[in-house]
Amino acid sequence: MMEKKGEEFMTEADWEEHLMLQIASRSSDALEKLYDRYERPLYSFIYRIVGDGMAAEEIIQELFLKIWNNAEAYTSNGRNGKVSSWVFAMARNRSIDWLRRRDSRPAAGGEIGLDVISDPLTTELAVENRLMAEQMRQALSELNVEQKQVLEWVYYGGYTQQEIADHHDIPLGTVKSRIRLGLRQLRKRLGDSWREGVRT
Repeated sequence: MMEKKGEEFMTEADWEEHLMLQIASRSSDALEKLYDRYERPLYSFIYRIVGDGMAAEEIIQELFLKIWNNAEAYTSNGRNGKVSSWVFAMARNRSIDWLRRRDSRPAAGGEIGLDVISDPLTTELAVENRLMAEQMRQALSELNVEQKQVLEWVYYGGYTQQEIADHHDIPLGTVKSRIRLGLRQLRKRLGDSWREGVRT
């Protein structure tokens, strides 16, 4: 994904760093953009730990208040790493605090979230995979029904183009056309983070 600022194009990581600088300068618009980007993957991550939907929503609200109040400290400290890792590490800590206050154990599957966040390299990959999956779902939802359907068959069903044509009685040329147009829209939406992998 590439975000445009003036005539310059920034990588996703640079764009997030730029948002943090704006938040440090008290830009509520930048905070809203960061919230829109992370709210859904954060909810999924936190819910896996605490197992409580209302608590997950409360933790997210507390988390973004903390981001608002600590953005300047983040931008002035070069050791905080990527914005994504910093955000998810705080989410993990606040989730554990919530569990401790209630003397609770992590929800089923929550242990995975706790283990993943303990290792910096694994954390980077886990966070990026979560965000990529969320972006992919969002990008697919923006395609027309026919394009979305064939791409889901390819990427989630594991079908080849020929198998799709045979199983669903669609001309192979039509399948290829729908995939090509769908991929074009996905590349437009996901930018450099997109990698093609269609089997013919």
